[in-house]
Amino acid sequence: MSQRQVLQVFEQYQKARTQFVQMVAELATRPQNIETLQNAGVMSLLRPLLLDVVPTIQQTAALALGRLANYNDDLAEAVVKGDILPQLVYSLAEQNRFYKKAAAFVLRAVGKHSPQLAQAIVDCGALDTLVICLEDFDPGVKEAAAWALGYIARHNAELSQAVVDAGAVPLLVLCIQEPEIALKRIAASALSDISKHSPELAQTVVDAGAIAHLAQMILNPDAKLKRQVLSALSQIAKHSVDLAEMVVEAEIFPVVLTCLKDKDEYVKKNASTLIREIAKHTPELSQLIVNAGGVAAVIDCIGSCRGNIRLPGIMMLGYVAAHSENLAMAVIISKGVPQLSVCLSEEPEDHIKAAAAWALGQIGRHTPEHARAVAVTNTLPVLLSLYMSTESSEDLQVKSKKAIKNILQKCTYLPALEPFLYDAPPNILKHVVGQFSKVLFPWIFRYTSAESGQLSTTY
Repeated sequence: MSQRQVLQVFEQYQKARTQFVQMVAELATRPQNIETLQNAGVMSLLRPLLLDVVPTIQQTAALALGRLANYNDDLAEAVVKGDILPQLVYSLAEQNRFYKKAAAFVLRAVGKHSPQLAQAIVDCGALDTLVICLEDFDPGVKEAAAWALGYIARHNAELSQAVVDAGAVPLLVLCIQEPEIALKRIAASALSDISKHSPELAQTVVDAGAIAHLAQMILNPDAKLKRQVLSALSQIAKHSVDLAEMVVEAEIFPVVLTCLKDKDEYVKKNASTLIREIAKHTPELSQLIVNAGGVAAVIDCIGSCRGNIRLPGIMMLGYVAAHSENLAMAVIISKGVPQLSVCLSEEPEDHIKAAAAWALGQIGRHTPEHARAVAVTNTLPVLLSLYMSTESSEDLQVKSKKAIKNILQKCTYLPALEPFLYDAPPNILKHVVGQFSKVLFPWIFRYTSAESGQLSTTY
């Protein structure tokens, strides 16, 4: 047998291996093929090809594994049980940029499913290697590594802390300063995933100088980047007054209000969420938002969208109104009550109705003037029907009842109360009668208040 014939055997073997991994990678893109591939033992066949002498076969084998592991947690667990992770981690440090991207994709696909699978990635020493990849010359490698780190960090505080301890945060902050939009998006997303778990983790991100760089990207024309930037700032601001003030000091107002008019629905939602997370902390921060025109902008935003996109804006109005009479009046003056009433009536989802009911209760609970502003929109009968409906969720019933009580205890506008005399159950009716007594027989109210120190419900 000639030398050429001998080499031809090896060429055919290499060609067959190449064809196999390419075909498996292609088949793995279609969900209907996954179970058949799994039953055929594809994992054990791909594993040795990760160490193939031909780089393209290694890369395609890793890509196929990533696509399989991405599909469900059973296949991801098969990667862990098959001792494939140590091979990937070893090769991640040694191989070329194409293999690094494919290997990081496998780690991300495994880690996304559960904290246990993400912990398996941490246990095999992948974090240090992924962090090294954040310094790679190739933006695609950085992006793949940042994505994997974000998917590990998002599960819980312990895994997020492990990512921080590996030194990822300063490098992720450098990544958001790179020119590539895709890399900026993934790095911002990873910083958001790290920040969300605790004030300490958020502080780590702040200490790395992230806020200033994130704030500069609020007006970036790329909608997907804006989503991640606003999410990251929200996750930082939500934890404490100090962190919220640091976000505000980056001069995000009034710039962030322009995002409430964005064409992208999720940019609107994330901008509303950021404003909500700042407003909830103190009256001073809420007043700052009011002064910047934030309340009116959020109300306009609520009117321009539907469903869950409205939810953070609705809650933001409730938080602002809860702080003080003046702030609640700012919501009323900006025509927030009619918009919340529309949400209460129109939205099909109970959790959105419940948020609107809560917000209306926070507005109406301060003074008779506040209560009247809510009552004249014909909101009270809607709240009553939601409270009494057997189709309403328990949370919606509780919040509707609380809102009715909050508003009734201050309401002296009798035309709004009159329908309750006929329709309200006894536990609501007692508050209605109490308000009629306040208005029609104020001397009785003064007497009972003097006797008991509180409003009597027996007349």
